[in-house]
Order: sequence, then structure tokens, then C-alpha cells
Amino acid sequence: MLNNIASLLGGGAPPEVGDYESIATTNVGAGGTSTITFSSIPSTYKHLQIRAICKMPQYESMILRFNGISTNSYSRHYMQGSGSSVSAGGAANLTSVSNLLYADGSATSNYGAFITDILDYSSTDKNKTTRTLWGQDFNGSGYLGFDSGAFYSTNAVSTITLTTSGAQTISQYSSFALYGIK
Repeated sequence: MLNNIASLLGGGAPPEVGDYESIATTNVGAGGTSTITFSSIPSTYKHLQIRAICKMPQYESMILRFNGISTNSYSRHYMQGSGSSVSAGGAANLTSVSNLLYADGSATSNYGAFITDILDYSSTDKNKTTRTLWGQDFNGSGYLGFDSGAFYSTNAVSTITLTTSGAQTISQYSSFALYGIK
């Protein structure tokens, strides 16, 4: 049954632990940073995965762009909940895949985490799809979400850029890792 679900979600049998290879890791230093960039990504994998633990100093969401493209080449669907409310929706003609993490300015000492899969990133005959599982605890409350996105380009993804929706600083001690999935 698990293989049937994995096949439906876009990749045949689920990857095993040894199928993941570290490509790059960025740990944010003192003073923070406004942008995380993974560049010169090799095209030797089937899919990519980003794993992140981070915090941002204000109410923001994390956004993702490919190959430096910030035109209306993206769309997304989402489901998210806070324990007391739930919402879902979608949007097209976006300038990024957004809401990889929901940050709350009133809870700046709390980290959030997300895992984003970028499916068939090196394919040159189809658009790219993302899926993200994210969450953030606010010391007894918080948010959890599942997002999917699309990048409408048949170009292979060679650069990934992560920023906040309002160009705020990503705080010190945040960590971002990029993995290739065989």
C-alpha cells in the first residue's frame, strides 16, 4: 500500500535512507542573513529535498524561487491549522512558492521546521512540482501545514533561493540542508 501511495505522489517506491546524499548545508551565522542560496546543483539525482530549521524575527513566511526567476511562474495549494482553526486555499501566477514556514512575530524565540521535496528537478520536458510539510511551535500553540507548489518551466533547476516574504533577516543558528534523492 505504501508503494501505491508513493507512486501516486510522484515517485514510485519511497526512497530509502541510503538514497539521500548531502549536496550542501548552510548554517546562519551572527547577524543573520536575508537569503539562502543553493547554486550549481548537479543534475544527477531524481529529486531534491530541502530540510530546514529556522526562525525569523517578524511575522513572515519562507519563500522559494528557482533559477533566479521571480516572474509569475509559480502556483501553490495549502492546508494549515493552528489547533483551533484550519484553512486551505490556493493561488496562481505567483512570483514564488510561498509559505514554506509560517512565522509569528510575537514568538520570535521559537524555531520552525520544514521539509520540501522538489520532484523531477532536472527534467527538461515537464514543469516542476514541490511538496512541503512544515510546522512551528509557539510554546503550547503553533501551526502545522502541508503545501504543494508548481514552477512553470521546463528548464532544469540549477539554483534554489530561499528568502522571507518581507525580506526580513533569517536569524542566527538557522540551518538549511539540500539533499539529492537517487
